[in-house]
Amino acid sequence: GTPWCAPIKYVKHGSVSCSAPSGQHHDYVMGTRCKIRCKQGYEAQSSEVVCMASKHWSSNYACQEVRCPKLNMPANGGYKCSDGSYFNSRCEFFCAPGFSLKGQKTTTCQYNKVWSAGVPTCVDMEPPKIKCPTLKDKWAEPGKLTARVSWDTPEGVDTADGILTDVVLKGKPSKSNFPEGLHKLSYTVFDRAGNKGSCRFSVRVRVRRCSQLFAPDNGYMTCDSDGDNYGATCNFKCTGGHELSGSAARVCQYGLTWSGTETKCSPMNINVGVRTVAALLDQFYEKRRLLVISAPTAANHNYRFQMTNLQHAQCGLDLRHVTVIEVVGTYPAQIGRIRHTVLPPGLALQLRLLLRISQRSFQMVLVDKQGTDKQRYPFPITAAELFTTIDTFPLRKEEMVLQQGAGQTC
Repeated sequence: GTPWCAPIKYVKHGSVSCSAPSGQHHDYVMGTRCKIRCKQGYEAQSSEVVCMASKHWSSNYACQEVRCPKLNMPANGGYKCSDGSYFNSRCEFFCAPGFSLKGQKTTTCQYNKVWSAGVPTCVDMEPPKIKCPTLKDKWAEPGKLTARVSWDTPEGVDTADGILTDVVLKGKPSKSNFPEGLHKLSYTVFDRAGNKGSCRFSVRVRVRRCSQLFAPDNGYMTCDSDGDNYGATCNFKCTGGHELSGSAARVCQYGLTWSGTETKCSPMNINVGVRTVAALLDQFYEKRRLLVISAPTAANHNYRFQMTNLQHAQCGLDLRHVTVIEVVGTYPAQIGRIRHTVLPPGLALQLRLLLRISQRSFQMVLVDKQGTDKQRYPFPITAAELFTTIDTFPLRKEEMVLQQGAGQTC
């Protein structure tokens, strides 16, 4: 009656049922077979054990807890489990800072040794961060309409792996010259996952400006730079027959006021009380052209025709800076005049002698601004012919450009 193999009375987390070999009347003899049944979540090494001749059972009959395969660690993350890899153990996944979980957050070990969900992945979905400079506000330099603006290139920060692939600037780079106005710029930074972060900032350039200057009546104004900005210089010239008073050049100063005094162009005050014709002509040097018309008498047909023709051309004469000097009569009764101003007989005689003009016939001499005898006419000419000749003078071409810019026409 002694058992051959140790009796199996109880299996923890399971049950057992044994049967002896045919013809035997007591249990646990050699050849006895015991079926092992385990509760869900447990398993035996074998579902049936046999009592062997060695008085040992053929295998271990204990019900052991089911174990799932060990989980792989997600890259850039990890997991925590309630009971390791055993049955019903619940594992929760997490990712390193800067990474987001893609997939199921938890998984449970099931009775069939299979996890309820696969291992998720940790992906970098968070954009990198970048901080732009603050608004850059600059004043243009003297005489310029731009300002050189510098800043430190911002550095991006990636909260995931800390690696940035590219930083792109939209706009002019640091240490560039920016024109007047507001300029918007931006930086964009990329990480290895292709995420991007951006920031924006502005550059504002201001130009100090004085009040606007205007050309004086009967004069011209030319300015450098932008004409009214700090450091700009404006130069003034008067038209022929006018004299400049005030400042010939004015500069826009830091305090936004113009240097010097107001510029004016006043009509020439011709002094006919001089003793020599040279002193008379010096008053016109580089200012006016002279058209000297000489005739033996005021009744001279050519003289009368010429003066009548020029009466209707006064605007064209003024536009070309021409002053008409008339010398009429013969010695000693000769007189001269400049418009309504009468020349003394002595000056009239000197003028004829200096220009070698005969007092016995009509003659006309055109003198340029440098005092050079440019053209002589023994007969009257039309105003159009006279103007055509004057317009070929080199200095006249420069005058025409200035007059066109100032809108001076007849």
